Amino acid sequence: MTSQKTGPAGLLGAWVSNLRGDILSGLVVALALIPEAIGFSVIAGVDPKVGLYASVVIACTIAFTGGRPAMISAATAATAVVMTDLVRDHGVQYLFAATILMGVIQIAAGFLKLGRLMRFVSQSVMTGFVNALAILIFLAQLPELTGVTPATYGLIALGLAIIYGFPRLTRAVPSPLVAIAVLTGLTAWLGLDVRTVAHLGALPSALPSFALPQVPLTFETLRILAPYAATLAAVGLLESLLTAQIVDDMTDTPSSKNRECIGQGLANTASALFGGMGGCAMIGQSVINVSSGARGRLSTLVAGGFLLLLLVALQDLLAVVPVAALTAVMIMVSVNTFSWRSLARLRTNPLPSSAVMLATVAVVVATRDLAIGVLVGVLLSGVFFAGKVARLSRVASELSPDGRTRTYRVTGQVFFASAGGFGEAVDLLEPVERIVLDVSGAHFWDISAVGALDRVVLKARARGRVVEVVGLNAASATLVERFGTHDKPGAASLPAH
Repeated sequence: MTSQKTGPAGLLGAWVSNLRGDILSGLVVALALIPEAIGFSVIAGVDPKVGLYASVVIACTIAFTGGRPAMISAATAATAVVMTDLVRDHGVQYLFAATILMGVIQIAAGFLKLGRLMRFVSQSVMTGFVNALAILIFLAQLPELTGVTPATYGLIALGLAIIYGFPRLTRAVPSPLVAIAVLTGLTAWLGLDVRTVAHLGALPSALPSFALPQVPLTFETLRILAPYAATLAAVGLLESLLTAQIVDDMTDTPSSKNRECIGQGLANTASALFGGMGGCAMIGQSVINVSSGARGRLSTLVAGGFLLLLLVALQDLLAVVPVAALTAVMIMVSVNTFSWRSLARLRTNPLPSSAVMLATVAVVVATRDLAIGVLVGVLLSGVFFAGKVARLSRVASELSPDGRTRTYRVTGQVFFASAGGFGEAVDLLEPVERIVLDVSGAHFWDISAVGALDRVVLKARARGRVVEVVGLNAASATLVERFGTHDKPGAASLPAH
């Protein structure tokens, strides 16, 4: 993978190489951010302006500090659900303080290069994450699809027709933007009785202002904030890094995961200082952005800047945008995000891979928590991988012509999952005088492997056998020397039973 250009030409290109696509895409995303930010504010139990200000500040900040151009970050459901108890028990000022601490933790994670942990997320987990998020995005639109007027259904259908049909005429303008404009004009012209942005909640009419959180600077305050901040930081980074990987794949370009960690931390800190909640990358809006033609940082800045312009200067225009138009856009995002090919591959992929993908989807949809779902997927991937590697470990044996020596040849990887099999393969009841453990074709990985070797040697000695271990490679020998007991002076033999 090629690295990102960091020179002046590379930095300038990230901003101006795709002006029209980035600007038009940013306009679409700004409109799509509004219902999400208001809805997430409700989840967190704060005023709608807290989510809207967060979306503005985070998007504008991450455009400069993030490691993944064209990715959209703002207030999100993943972080909002963590804030609910904190806001209810301690108030919004504690939320602002926790968000600042969240940012500090994320900045530290970036400097510690924890972005490298993404290498442990398998493709099956990534696919499950994407599919689960697509399902959640669609489920979030159900309130706008049930118990509404026939005009609403008509507008959604027309919006989807424009979104999928307009690109056949031209791709000069993103079709979601055309759909929003047409449906807004049609609603105003016909005076349709449908929900509009004005029905979602009170919109702020002033610029966000700088202020430090009003909380006591005590250890008790830190004790309250630390668990929430750590959870927010972990959830935010997990979703951001996964989204960055997805955008990498969509655009076939690399990103800096460690820089993204630092950028997320700076953006969340800035958000809290200007009256906003914490957030992270948004896969839905990022997909809208990239699908609409965005490739550079300018798209993210335009999204945040235009959202602020809509809130402060164009409220009257924003208020008449029908929610049905935004619903149509989000349905498109849901359909485009879901990996339909993964369904066909369920029958051809290895069973463990399919199980990991389905488990990730099931847990995310059931809990509505992306972090828990991904954690389950990663753990399952690890279990299946350990089991597969353990099966590659083999123990073969041969008896010397005189019947006095049994040689066991161990090959493969000996670790916690295969150590038990290694111990069981050695027959301690066989009446031989000498046992040779030839491990020249094996590698000992952990203390479980060393413990298994100790048990075999000590139990054999307890039965009066002479035991010789040969062929340890340098790394295994170091591990055995450090943690093993069978060769230590005065090592006792284990009971023979």
